[in-house]
Amino acid sequence: QVQLVESGGGLVQPGGSLRLSCVASGSIVRINSMGWYRQAPGKQRELVAATTSGAMTNYADSVKGRFTISRDNAKNTVFLRMNTLKPEGTAVYYCNADIRTHWYMNPTNYWGQGTQVTVSP
Repeated sequence: QVQLVESGGGLVQPGGSLRLSCVASGSIVRINSMGWYRQAPGKQRELVAATTSGAMTNYADSVKGRFTISRDNAKNTVFLRMNTLKPEGTAVYYCNADIRTHWYMNPTNYWGQGTQVTVSP
């Protein structure tokens, strides 16, 4: 069984910063892509940032230049550094990963439980 556990959310003022962390644990052979999504009230879940095992990155246009995704492969952890946060960044942020649990099986996609980020004065 694999678990993704996020941390680092909270309340921050506009213009402030937060760093989210997500640790994958369990029977893990290899982690392929890892990423962050967010879902604001009444809206669909959307990709924020993603990174491959080869450290290629992809960002939503709305966060380019302000957010940075990184990962520590040795610790099965992905981070999201969020700078210059805006009120429209208020959402539940979810960790997502494609994880291979056996060499003879295709990777399975997993989600964390989410962490709330609120950007408000």
